[in-house]
Amino acid sequence: MTKATGLKTVGVAFATMMLAIACSGGSGATTAPIGLATPAPGQFTLGFSNAFGIGNGFREEQLCTARAQALKSGKITAGSWIHQNNSTYPQLQQFRDLIAKHPSAIIFNPNSPDGLNQAIDDAQAAGIKTVAIDAYVTDPETYNLSNDQFNYGYVGASWLFKQLNGQGNVYYMRGIVGHPADLDRHQGVMKALSENPGITLLPSNDGVGTDWDPAKGTQLTNDLINSGGYDDIDGIWTSGIDQQVVDAIQAAGKPFVPIVGADLKGFVDQLLNKSGKYEGLQGIAVYNPAAVGGAGVKLAIDVLEGNPPQTTTVKRKDSQGVEHDISAVFLPVPLAYDNVSEEGKAKLAEIAIDNLDPLWPVSWYIDGWTDYTFDEMLACKAPGE
Repeated sequence: MTKATGLKTVGVAFATMMLAIACSGGSGATTAPIGLATPAPGQFTLGFSNAFGIGNGFREEQLCTARAQALKSGKITAGSWIHQNNSTYPQLQQFRDLIAKHPSAIIFNPNSPDGLNQAIDDAQAAGIKTVAIDAYVTDPETYNLSNDQFNYGYVGASWLFKQLNGQGNVYYMRGIVGHPADLDRHQGVMKALSENPGITLLPSNDGVGTDWDPAKGTQLTNDLINSGGYDDIDGIWTSGIDQQVVDAIQAAGKPFVPIVGADLKGFVDQLLNKSGKYEGLQGIAVYNPAAVGGAGVKLAIDVLEGNPPQTTTVKRKDSQGVEHDISAVFLPVPLAYDNVSEEGKAKLAEIAIDNLDPLWPVSWYIDGWTDYTFDEMLACKAPGE
């Protein structure tokens, strides 16, 4: 599969021009910032911020689903798509650069529950709608559209703890510790742990962060094996860094322990033992659709057209641990398929689609939220391209 060019660029801005806006009251005219061309009625422009994007299959597919949905909708005339590592292009700066282009809406995967709030307020003051996807922000006027990350943590952990008959040591591999999605998943794991007091999480209940980086996941697993710690564990819970863990165990010649992972193509194939290298591997793949990117585009269009979705008010903590009421739209409780039950194996075989990058989720669409085709998603084209 050839990924679309531009995934590793800082962003693509379209139709740059000066926007002239007539002022009411006969006091002359003011000029909006240089940015995206003024759309016709019923047409809109988008800004998109995907921090921590490079090298992360979920984030890459998320971007492509957003671009594909924007093109498919016929209602987006142009966009500025920022897909960059936060270490080289901090998300706060990404957000402010998008505000300067004055799009109709900004869709973003936040790297902090409250670190962007001042910039979000600035965007809203400029008439720009804001939609957070995959993770939440505490800003009360932002629409938070998210996969159910709490149940992602709970469903996978509950299966694993049951496989261990409620007793044993589980190596707990989180994502970016403190990221909003990570915090929700952690709470789900903690609920499952409270129901299984015979389980001990290692190295502690706080787990160890992988930063959702495949290379770091491999290194952590190798370190665990080389230290002798692997011999003391009975299972592994991962936050989507799964196939690298499996490969490290296989390369070391160690017996597999049950593993929880995401619905990434490579992990699904490992659970099905397509290559014949993973005999004895037991695990479960939990759905976490990257298509939340495309769903975010649909939600933004609905809001811009005056058809906002129904939201649920939920409490979420900011970076200081203070609870806030936020408006959330949750996608369905995640499905999960194991390779232990016959039903699970049959479903894994069904979802193991071909021609997909091993690091990308097999859940490339969301019923009722996206309507692009598989090939349109792979093409990763946006309006104007």
